[in-house]
Amino acid sequence: MKKIAIYGGTFDPIHHGHLIVAREALERLGAEEVIFIPARLSPFRKTAPVAKDEIRLWMIQAAIEAEPGFAVDDCELRRPWPSYTIDTVEQIRQRNADATIYCLIGEDNVDKLTKWRRFADLEKMVRFVVLDRSGQQPRHAYPVIRRKIDISATEIRKRVATGRSIRYFVPSAVEEIIRREKLYLEQRK
Repeated sequence: MKKIAIYGGTFDPIHHGHLIVAREALERLGAEEVIFIPARLSPFRKTAPVAKDEIRLWMIQAAIEAEPGFAVDDCELRRPWPSYTIDTVEQIRQRNADATIYCLIGEDNVDKLTKWRRFADLEKMVRFVVLDRSGQQPRHAYPVIRRKIDISATEIRKRVATGRSIRYFVPSAVEEIIRREKLYLEQRK
C-alpha cells in the first residue's frame, strides 16, 4: 500500500528545519512521498503570510527541486479562503484512493487539533504524526518525529530585516529568491 505524507504550513519562508523533519518523516514512515502544501492562511492565524502565495510556492519548489520523495501541491492556494485540511485530504484521497495518508503537524498545532474543521472525519482519514523540533516531552498520544532544530521562519524574517545572513538557515535557491524579491526587509511588529 502506498504511503503519502502531507505537510502543510505557510512556509514563509521554507527553511532547513522544515526540510530536515520532512526527510526524517519520509524515511521513518517508509513513505513514498512528502507533499508540501502551502496554506494561504490558517483559519487559526490572525496575520497573513508576509510573502505572497506565488512566491512562497516558488520558494518551496526551489527548495525541493531534485529532492527525491518531495513534492508540492498548491491546492490550498487555488481554493478560496478559508481552506481546510479536510478539503485537502479529500482531494488527495481522490487521486490516491488506496494510500495511507499521514498528516504531518507541528507540535504547536496539537492543542488545536480537535478544533480543526470536521476533525472526527479527518482523524479517520489520516494518521497524524507530530513533527517536534523543540525536544520537549509530548503531552499527546500521536507518533512523534523528533529533531532538535533551532530554526524558525520568524527568526529568518527578522535576520533579513536587520541585514543579517540567513546562509545555512535556508537552501541557497530560497535565499536567492528572498534577496531577488526583496522579501522580509520590513520587520513586522
